[in-house]
Amino acid sequence: MDLLRFTTAGSVDDGKSTLIGRLLYDSKSIFEDQLEAVEESSRRRGDGNVNLALLTDGLKAEREQGITIDVAYRYFATPRRKFIIADTPGHIQYTRNMVTGASTANLAIILIDARKGVIEQTKRHSFVANLLRIQHLVVAVNKMDLVDYSEAVYDGICEAFREFASRLDNIVEITFIPISALNGDNVVDKSSNMPWYEGPTLLYHLEHVYVGGEENHVEARFPVQWVIRPMTDEWHDFRGYAGRVAGGVFKPGDAVTVLPSGFSTRVREIHGPAGALAEAFAPASVCLTLEDEIDISRGDMLVKSNNPPQVGQNIEAMVCWFSPRPMPPRARFVLRHTTLETKAVVQAVRYHVDINTLHKIEGVDGFAMNDIGRVSLRTAAPLFYDSYRRNRQTGSFVLIDPDTNETVAAGMIV
Repeated sequence: MDLLRFTTAGSVDDGKSTLIGRLLYDSKSIFEDQLEAVEESSRRRGDGNVNLALLTDGLKAEREQGITIDVAYRYFATPRRKFIIADTPGHIQYTRNMVTGASTANLAIILIDARKGVIEQTKRHSFVANLLRIQHLVVAVNKMDLVDYSEAVYDGICEAFREFASRLDNIVEITFIPISALNGDNVVDKSSNMPWYEGPTLLYHLEHVYVGGEENHVEARFPVQWVIRPMTDEWHDFRGYAGRVAGGVFKPGDAVTVLPSGFSTRVREIHGPAGALAEAFAPASVCLTLEDEIDISRGDMLVKSNNPPQVGQNIEAMVCWFSPRPMPPRARFVLRHTTLETKAVVQAVRYHVDINTLHKIEGVDGFAMNDIGRVSLRTAAPLFYDSYRRNRQTGSFVLIDPDTNETVAAGMIV
């Protein structure tokens, strides 16, 4: 079975955690003791019914306030597909948490309260999903039971969201589904309360949406993570290079170039957990052996000789600032890109993005927590990169404070 990673996003109290709890409950993906614990917690809290949001809101502060603060990951499977869910918070002060949870997602569920319609938080999370190159959106119009399952209300929200989404450039597919997470309408089972809706349920769409074409299988990239050199008689002359394929396809006999040295050689063999492989493609973790003895170490990259990445020290990127401490002008960081680590300095802050209006705010010289904007970086060593739009693995990086080792920002190369 293939795997779908998806994230939930939306404003406070739009029902993200309740939706995930309902999805797990109705698809029979929780154990009896988990359900009993949630029922007992609901009774102690005085909730009117079983609060399925408690399946994901595990922090004490989350349960006390009835909000999501940190990213919660949940795993479940159906006979058709495996799923990893990232339940992300809705508050503006937790934008950094949403960026973290959505960074590996193939699909985003944007929840909208049917009573409130498209609001600023809806736009903010849709923009972040677009920035992170999530190409599939499900707009789940929740709490339809509180608007008497009105088709007119649903149609108005769909039209308002389409108008906003026309300004987003990475979204490939938008699916609208009217639901009630509390009652389970159109989550796993078809709702009899909305006979006017003829589309799929949420779970059916998640099981069938096609995300296989999102990996870049054209431009071959293999960042070297580790050199395997066994000190045994059986493997006395073995020298392999382990890592995760970040793009393209590698086969024995392929001509490859080692960056940054520029030496060329050919792939001799490809080893996987079960033995030799005929080919390796993203996102497989494998070990490559080469025809020639070349000095290669962690941070180097193997690429196809006819399709190299960009190489440079001047990087233009969009960043999301994570740290509660503001970024000073011309700040210096440690930059981690694929398996390479190098020093970097911020040469200029081009602009911030007002993620409510998508307008650029120029004339700024730093970042505060949760700010998103464009910067110009200069690195001490050359990076081997693609734009984030072409490859999410070789187009992303993190910035680390060299004094505290704190991850202060995530970046996407323009």
